[in-house]
Amino acid sequence: MSGFDFDLFVIGGGSGGVRAARVAAGETGAKVGLAEEDRYGGTCVIRGCVPKKLMVFASSYPGAVEEAQSYGWSASIGEFSWDAFHGKMAAELDRLEGIYRKLLAGSDVESFDTRAKVVDPHTVEFSDGTRKTAKHILLAMGGRPVVPDVPGKELAITSNEIFHLPKLPEKLLIIGGGYIASEFAGVFNGLGTKVTQMYRGDQILRGFDQEARDLIASEMVRKGVDLRLGVNVASMAKAEGGVEVTDTEGNVEIFDHVMYATGRAPNTANMGLEEVGVELGRKGEVIVDSYSQTKVPSIYAIGDATDRVNLTPVAIREGMAFVSTVFRGEPMEVDHDLIPSAVFTQPEFGTVGLSEEEARAQEEIEVYATSFRPMQSSFAGLDDKVLMKLIVSKSNRKVLGCHIVAPGAGEMIQLAGIAVKMGATKEDFDRTVAVHPVMAEELVTLRFPRKDA
Repeated sequence: MSGFDFDLFVIGGGSGGVRAARVAAGETGAKVGLAEEDRYGGTCVIRGCVPKKLMVFASSYPGAVEEAQSYGWSASIGEFSWDAFHGKMAAELDRLEGIYRKLLAGSDVESFDTRAKVVDPHTVEFSDGTRKTAKHILLAMGGRPVVPDVPGKELAITSNEIFHLPKLPEKLLIIGGGYIASEFAGVFNGLGTKVTQMYRGDQILRGFDQEARDLIASEMVRKGVDLRLGVNVASMAKAEGGVEVTDTEGNVEIFDHVMYATGRAPNTANMGLEEVGVELGRKGEVIVDSYSQTKVPSIYAIGDATDRVNLTPVAIREGMAFVSTVFRGEPMEVDHDLIPSAVFTQPEFGTVGLSEEEARAQEEIEVYATSFRPMQSSFAGLDDKVLMKLIVSKSNRKVLGCHIVAPGAGEMIQLAGIAVKMGATKEDFDRTVAVHPVMAEELVTLRFPRKDA
């Protein structure tokens, strides 16, 4: 090891950092250390995708019971117990964190439950002053939610705290129009909370396909979310029973809680990075090359700390590529193009590739789309609508984007994403025989492009 304590030291015990650490140690024989100041599993497992998805499941049952009645079932649902659900969810997160710890120990990774910062290109320092040296350092500290500087900001909560409320709020204000804000609006609305979602822009889910955004927003409103667009919080103040909010239109209202979901920032503050020559961007993100290497040759960074594509599977892929590059001698770049993703709004949204707006800005396209009431909802007399949409290049017929708004859209887009990533053409989709009767068959039966395309 040339005199170093470790071949690799990882800062951060989230999905990307743990994967890189245990593969480097367990599969290449490297001596690896890892420091985590909070809980192992990171944002996704502890305060993100996993508990959020469990809450999505919990919030869906009232709608399922209503639908069951339309199918002839004598069905009813009692009162939701936040205590019962929250206790079981906390136990599940403990179980998952335990698995992460066992994976590290089983790969002979030495773990340190402490904060660590960088003091030189080969040295990290713990909060108690202990120092460890390493041939390579991997930054995998993830990110955190941020609250803008508005009067009373200390009264707000974020996605970190939303999972640990002492009781289910009766009235909840969610600030933001991104996927986190929109997902939690659907969750708490389904659990019986009176939800207001406030966003300063003209439509939620900015950056996604406009038609999909419009459908999701209209369905959320139809299901009971009080969506207020073009307005923001001006100030907050403590009030009896909660938080008094004054918005930019002068309206005043009291909510049990105000949750901000207006952006995230990389966890790079006070890490000693710039002092040792690591370049940071405007938001504090670590600047890396296509191999995740910083300007300091011995220091690499992956995941949300780099603010490239902030998705858990991407962080894991970046961690694997880092190990291949540094410890196997097989340089591997991570392909950040055409990454499928799911937004667990209600209705669910799956997407891969370019939106109609992005594609139209770069070349001539054809748009194949249909919106309809699916069989299950139609029979039940419900007004739920779904969207199936393909964006196709006129020049080479490749499918540039696929967008699905429907129950199970996340499952569908994982498979559609394979075809789009392989460069499938519209004719490849057309040659595929439909599975009937399912919603997704529309993806291979769309015969004619829109006339306005």
